[in-house]
Amino acid sequence: MQNGYQRSRRKFLKTVGIAATYSPLLLTGCGIRKLPSSISSPSLQNLPQITHGIQIGDVITDKAMIWSRADRPSKMLLKLSFTNDFRDAHLIEGPLALLETDYTAKIDLTQLPAGQPVFVEVMFQDLINPELISASTHGQFKTAPDSAQNIRFLWSGDTCGQGWGINPDIGGMKIYETMRSTQPDFFIHCGDNIYADSPIMPQVVTETGEVWHNLVTPEVSKAAETLSEFRGRYKYNLLDDNLRRFNAVVPAIWLWDDHEVTNNWSPTKDLMSDKRYTEKNINTLISNGTKAAMEYAPMRYFTHKDNQRIYRQCAYGPLLDVFVLDMRSYRAGNSFNRQSQTGPDTDYLGQEQLQWLKTALKNSKAVWKVIAADLSLGLQIGDGVDEQNRPRFENLANGDGPPLGREFEIAELLSFIKQENINNLVWFTAEVHYCAALHYEPKHATFKEFSPFWEFISGPLNAGSFGTHALDNTFGPQIIFEKPSPTPNLSPLSGLQYFGQVDINSQDQSMTVALKDMKGDTLFTQLLKPHNDVI
Repeated sequence: MQNGYQRSRRKFLKTVGIAATYSPLLLTGCGIRKLPSSISSPSLQNLPQITHGIQIGDVITDKAMIWSRADRPSKMLLKLSFTNDFRDAHLIEGPLALLETDYTAKIDLTQLPAGQPVFVEVMFQDLINPELISASTHGQFKTAPDSAQNIRFLWSGDTCGQGWGINPDIGGMKIYETMRSTQPDFFIHCGDNIYADSPIMPQVVTETGEVWHNLVTPEVSKAAETLSEFRGRYKYNLLDDNLRRFNAVVPAIWLWDDHEVTNNWSPTKDLMSDKRYTEKNINTLISNGTKAAMEYAPMRYFTHKDNQRIYRQCAYGPLLDVFVLDMRSYRAGNSFNRQSQTGPDTDYLGQEQLQWLKTALKNSKAVWKVIAADLSLGLQIGDGVDEQNRPRFENLANGDGPPLGREFEIAELLSFIKQENINNLVWFTAEVHYCAALHYEPKHATFKEFSPFWEFISGPLNAGSFGTHALDNTFGPQIIFEKPSPTPNLSPLSGLQYFGQVDINSQDQSMTVALKDMKGDTLFTQLLKPHNDVI
C-alpha cells in the first residue's frame, strides 16, 4: 500500500524537469503577489534566468542545502512547502548570486521536520530592478528519518571522462534517468564529478567505428587551467537534461577525487612535460579547481572559516551514518610508497582527518556505518614511475606484504575499529571504471589486526570503462564479483556503465547491496546482516 507521500513523489518524479512556467512575481515584505498589470509581461530577456537547474545536498533530519545559479547579479529566493501544491508555502530570502561565485548561490534550510517530504521552488530577483523575478525551478526531497525506516541510496562516480561527454544522439547521460527511476533517498557521488583534464571534442570514433557526437562548449575543449575553465566543466555537465532532472529530486552527498583538478594530482605533481598545460604550477590548478568545486558542489560548509573541508558525517537516522572521506587534499606526494616508518611522506588521510574518523565511528549510534571514499583500499592504482624507475602509487595499496607507507594510516584505523568493537562498517567507492565487490578478511591478509569488512565499487557514470587492477594482500581483499572492461576506454555505448543501490530494511535492519548497469539490470547482489546493533 502506498502512502500519500509515495503517490505524490511518483507523480512529481514523472513531471519534474519540464521547463519552469513563466510567472513574474513582485516581492512585498515577506509575501509574494503578482506584478501589477503595468509590468505584468516583462520581456523574458529582461528577467534573470536560472541557468543550470537546482541541486539538493547534505540532507539530514533537519537540514538540506539547496543550490542554484543565475545568469546575473541577483538574490536567490526560495519558496518552501510541505505539500506539493505549495498551499502552506513561505518565502526565504537567500544570499546574493554575484560574479565572485560565478552567480552560484546556496541556501541551507534548517529546522526542517524529520522524515518528511519537502517541496522547494527557486527563483532569482534582479538586483537592479527588484521587481523582476526569474521563472521558477522546482525540487523535492525527503528529510532523513528520526526513527527506523526503510532507506535506499545509490552511489557511483566518474562523469564525462576520457572525452565521452553529453551525446544528444543517444539522449544524453541516460544512466542518471535510470538511477532517478529507482526513487532513492539520496546519492553518493564518490568523485571525478568532472574531468577537468580531459578535452571534449565534437566527435570521437568509438571502438566499433561509430561516431560519438559530443555537445561542446568552449571551456571543455581543452584541459582546464583558469578558474573560468574549471567552472565551465561543472556548467557543462549540468547542461544534461537527465542530470538536471535527477538533481531536482535526489539529494547528493558530494566528495571529490583527482579529476576535479588533474589526473592523479598530489603536491608533487609535475606538469612540465604535459603539453596540455601552459600553467605548470600544480598549486594554481589546485586553487582554481577547489574554488570551482566549492561553488558548484551542493555541499554544506563545515564552518565559515573551514569552508573547503570535504570530510564530514551525514547522519541519516538510527539505521545509517555516512562518513565522507577526502583522500586527496591531505596526502603527501605520490611516491614508491614503501616507507618503513610513518612520517610526513606517508600522509594519506592525514592525522587530523584520521583522528576525526576514529572518534566519529566510535561515537556513532547508527546500525550501519557507511564510509564513502574516493579510492579503493585493496586495489593497486599506479601513477607511472619515480626517478629510480620504481612504480609510483596513486592510492595507498603498494603491493603485497606488511603495511608500509600510506598503508600505516589504514592499518591504524582498522585495528582501532576492531579494538573498539565497531560493527557493520561498509566501504563504498568508484574511481576504477568498473564494478566490483571485495571482501577483506584477516585470514587472507598479511596484516591481521582487523575485523572482516566489505568494499563495493561502481562506476563509471558517463566515461570510458577499464580493466582490472591487481590486488594487494596487505588487508586481504578477495574478489567476490567484478565486471571489468575487456579493453581500455570503451565508450558508454558498450553499456559498461554502472551504479550501486543499497537498501536498508527497517524491520530486520539488513543491508542489501546491488551492482547495476545503465539499464538498471542487477548484476550482483549481496545481503549483509547487522551484528550486535539491534535497536
